Amino acid sequence: MLTDTAGRIAIAAIAVLLLVAWLLRSATADTMSQAVGIRRFGRHRPPREHFRPEGAGKPKAPRRVAAIIVNPTKFDNIDAVRAQVTKGCLAGGWAEPLWVETTAQDPGTGQARQAVLDGATLICPLGGDGTVRAVATALVGTETPLGLLPGGTANLLARNLSLPIDLDEALKVALTGQNKRIDVGRLTVTYAGEREGTEKHIFLIMAGIGFDAAIMADAPERLKKTVGPLAYTFSGAKNLRGPQFKVRVKIDDEAEFSRRTRSVVIGNCGKITGGLVLLPQAQVDDGWLDAVLLSPVGLVGWVAVAGRIVSRKRKGHKRVDHHRLKSVTVRCEHPEAVQIDGDTVGRARALSVTVDPLALVVRVG
Repeated sequence: MLTDTAGRIAIAAIAVLLLVAWLLRSATADTMSQAVGIRRFGRHRPPREHFRPEGAGKPKAPRRVAAIIVNPTKFDNIDAVRAQVTKGCLAGGWAEPLWVETTAQDPGTGQARQAVLDGATLICPLGGDGTVRAVATALVGTETPLGLLPGGTANLLARNLSLPIDLDEALKVALTGQNKRIDVGRLTVTYAGEREGTEKHIFLIMAGIGFDAAIMADAPERLKKTVGPLAYTFSGAKNLRGPQFKVRVKIDDEAEFSRRTRSVVIGNCGKITGGLVLLPQAQVDDGWLDAVLLSPVGLVGWVAVAGRIVSRKRKGHKRVDHHRLKSVTVRCEHPEAVQIDGDTVGRARALSVTVDPLALVVRVG
């Protein structure tokens, strides 16, 4: 009996010891769990991102897309040019570019508008100044930048903005450069003859009536592709002996005046082919346009005009008459040839021009 009682006491003691040990263990575990901020029951699992490399699983931002509006007549191997531009875009971290060719019916305006609708964040005309103007027509008044990829004969807008003429370097500026706002000229042409009526255009470089337009008209594409800017020199020599014509000019709120002249040029930029500066005070972003009336008489007169242009003197010569303006109207006694950024647009009796300040965004270095 005593032995049974002792056995029970021993078993009970062992049970008590086990219970105490279990309680002590639980208390210690709870204390430790609280110390490290982990609850024993319902322990939090680290988020999945904890086990992933940094950035893994996060959606990538869509790559930017440039649209290349190309004039295919300016290139002998258009496929090679496309490959070159595509390589440059991909190397710069951009998506493969949209590649759209101009047509005789649409030299770039419609293509540029559609490219913006298709998601392009940069529109790059690849051609001459005429292609640049056509593309810019779709972008004036918007925030979409124009990236210049020179592919023409003169590339005057690029030269006036001190941009590279090499395609790879120009593409790099277009993709990585800064935005700059420039002025735009708005032009209304009043035609005569079979084309009687009016048309509205923009220009970025210069618009003119008379001698300068005749030069553009007599410099065919084939000759420009063969000899480059020298084509304009040949054409200019051919047209030196033309007659003067009478114009009436109204500048801003000033009184109208009459002049016999060979050419009237209204410009947003000053530099012309060969690096000559026709309009010394012209700036693309000053909110003004500049004009010059060239009125030489014979070859001797042209020599005097050339000397004034080379010296960049703005005043003091009756044959080279400079003006700064916000608006101007030029009326001709007889219809004369008109050019806009190097493209001839027919013969007109009158031009009306105004400035649209800082209306276009262009990529510069």
